[in-house]
Amino acid sequence: MSVSATPVTAAAAPPAPRHGGNLGEAIARYGRAREDWLDLSTGINPQGYPVPMPPPEAWRDLPDAFDDLTDIAANYYGVPVNTIVPCAGSQAVIRAIPTLLRPGRVAVASLTYSEYAPAFARAGHTLVPWTGPEAGLPDVDYLVWVNPDNPTTRHVSRETLSSWQASLANRGGMLIVDEAFADASPAASITSQVGQDGLVVLRSVGKFFGLAGIRAGFALCPPTFGASLAQTLGAWTVSGPARFAVRTALRDTAWQIAARERLQHDGERLLALLRRHGWPALGTPLFAWAPHPLAPVWHETLAAQGVWTRLFDARPVAIPAAISPAGAAVTTAAIQSLPSLRLGLPADESGWRRLADGLADTPVS
Repeated sequence: MSVSATPVTAAAAPPAPRHGGNLGEAIARYGRAREDWLDLSTGINPQGYPVPMPPPEAWRDLPDAFDDLTDIAANYYGVPVNTIVPCAGSQAVIRAIPTLLRPGRVAVASLTYSEYAPAFARAGHTLVPWTGPEAGLPDVDYLVWVNPDNPTTRHVSRETLSSWQASLANRGGMLIVDEAFADASPAASITSQVGQDGLVVLRSVGKFFGLAGIRAGFALCPPTFGASLAQTLGAWTVSGPARFAVRTALRDTAWQIAARERLQHDGERLLALLRRHGWPALGTPLFAWAPHPLAPVWHETLAAQGVWTRLFDARPVAIPAAISPAGAAVTTAAIQSLPSLRLGLPADESGWRRLADGLADTPVS
């Protein structure tokens, strides 16, 4: 299904990107020492992969673009090796891709990862307002979807994504699927279709593997587009120590299996904890999201106790009736504008107790 929408004007330019992991802001604002905070503002695995010390040559030598990193990644993602472009995390690719596409109309969800809309706007594309998949495929050249979405946790099936990709490719466009959080539930990934025209999939080792600090990831795309992207990114995009860490982590299947089981359990635990305290929350294995008029109050209440969360301003988004505010007359796909909070996972039992104590003080009406 296609729907039309009015393009965003210059006066309605996308807001400046904001991110979790901004604990420095909390420290300055509340005057609490760094070690006294429980930082739940990101969706990063708090028990990340235990990277061993890299060999001396990883520090000394220039990064080896001819090592087996792409072969290991191809095996892990199940894609042809010539579709893989290593990069310094998804961030570098998000800014590069719009510059490689002819100017056109692009749809980015109203509430999603905040770097996409500004990147396309800077490259001269026209942003088309889009509340998300519930609104159908809009009349655009390019569409960006984070799957599962950050922060709303919404997920689009592979069948729907395939339909979007085919429609966009037929008009010379592109579907960009950000799978930064897909490693925790890999069966939902669309990597099986990587290499087809009009499809770029972004993968990161920052979230599931808990290696956000090394700034490494991959763009999975048709070889011709990948060659242009690699040329734009330039040489040595992934450092030697980062290449060592990624190669090691992607080969460790035993750790991956155990991590998925633990994250599934912890994600369900977080969701249950929030709901016990009256929060209308949705969840993934790595984070939970709660849209509610009182979200700013909850954010401040938790921050006063040293629990840092990610607050999102009110924006139009489809909110299932099951998690809507008490008494609200909404349908399953109602579009509402509510502030919301995202919370990541505590790393240990002390963190879980501290979060529970903080939630006990948050009002629900």
